[in-house]
Amino acid sequence: MKNDICGRNFYLSLGFVIIFMSSAIAQSSDKMDWWKDAKFGMFMHWGLYSQTAGYWDGHIAKGNEHFMIHEKIALKEYATIADDFNPTNFNAEKWVLTAKEAGMKYIIITSKHHDGFAMFDSPSNDYNIKSRTPYAKDPMKELVAACHKHDMKFGFYYSLGRDWEDPDVATNWPHKGGRSNLVDFPDEDIKVFSRYFERKVKPQVKELLTQYGKIDVMWFDTPELINSEESKELRELILDLQPHCIINSRIKHGFGDYKVTEQEIVDGLEVEPWEACITMGKNWGYIEYDTVYKSSELMTRQLLEIVSKGGNLLLNNGPTAKGEITDLAQERLTEMGSWIKQNAEGIYGSKPWSVQSERLTEVLDSVEETNASDEEDTMKDNLHDGTSKDIFPEVIFTTKNNFIYAYVCSTTIADVTIAALATKNGAKVKSVTPLDSSNNVKWKQTTKGLTLKMPVTSNQVIPISGFRIELK
Repeated sequence: MKNDICGRNFYLSLGFVIIFMSSAIAQSSDKMDWWKDAKFGMFMHWGLYSQTAGYWDGHIAKGNEHFMIHEKIALKEYATIADDFNPTNFNAEKWVLTAKEAGMKYIIITSKHHDGFAMFDSPSNDYNIKSRTPYAKDPMKELVAACHKHDMKFGFYYSLGRDWEDPDVATNWPHKGGRSNLVDFPDEDIKVFSRYFERKVKPQVKELLTQYGKIDVMWFDTPELINSEESKELRELILDLQPHCIINSRIKHGFGDYKVTEQEIVDGLEVEPWEACITMGKNWGYIEYDTVYKSSELMTRQLLEIVSKGGNLLLNNGPTAKGEITDLAQERLTEMGSWIKQNAEGIYGSKPWSVQSERLTEVLDSVEETNASDEEDTMKDNLHDGTSKDIFPEVIFTTKNNFIYAYVCSTTIADVTIAALATKNGAKVKSVTPLDSSNNVKWKQTTKGLTLKMPVTSNQVIPISGFRIELK
């Protein structure tokens, strides 16, 4: 009898362990669900560099938002920019509604960029917007509150391994000291990352996760010399404070929940969660003379391409020092939002189909050049844009709820044949429904493909037509 009781207790205990482990695994998986479904977010680079708007000492600054180290400016002099930083036109609700109306589901903003200046109230370090500027308030408090109010997910960007205010931050890219403040702290060999980690990183991350309520994402950048133990400790710190918080791969050493590509789109289908962060113009922060932005058509195509490959698009804009989203960014976002409202069904919550895209045979001599060549640029961390600027006829696919979604992009022909949906491939089409109207579409499926009679798109700002395809 005693053995039976012991055995029963053992199996009960084992059962509880299995249930607990299953619950923990499910919880870990579930926290990514909203992110995987979201597909589209807004990236915002905002800081002291927004005040100078691409200039320094009467000339165009080298390095744009990174100009402090490229112009070799001492910290004391750079810090004087804060004396004039007063974003009196900042309106958190307007920012959030701009993102929401563009079809975005989350916002990531720079809480601290490489210059080390905190755009939030940081009790542990007075080099911050509340302590050093005439604005004397914490804009993050209003922004997080507006996100919570309008059901927008929110995350903080934090420059992890670059900080030009702290004496203990060495760098090793593209060479030893290559992205370090060598004006104020010239000796790389005496810098100890762990001192900076304890003195600034951990206290500020705690502040970000305890001062504003629920935070959905911690988005790290430039991990540089952080070691594996510190990355692990940082992840544990975050999850101890906010267990549902998602962390990107730039925490380093494999401790992130999803990977990031910068200014690039992967070549093929990615099985693991990933996100492409891409600029609208050339730069991340506000640059007054950066007035050539990608068209809304190109950026919508990039969104569809990324979604078809299993990823999210984090589309960047840099607000002005006064706290305004530029007119050009607002215009592009409005155009994209109008298109997404009609075509969202095959985007949010979708998954990649067996075929990601199909280039149509139509020849189109339309190549959009939005950015000058950067082949000779060595500062790949602030000006590089490796995304294609080509506009050509193409079909991009997604799938959801047993439907196939086909987005026919940038075509001028009346009848489009989609070879991937030919009867010889085993697919038998039951119905085709346009996403942007209730009108029927004429279609025919043959051994060569599914031929669609295209709607007139000549007056559309974004000439992309989405179709829901049901198979028998």
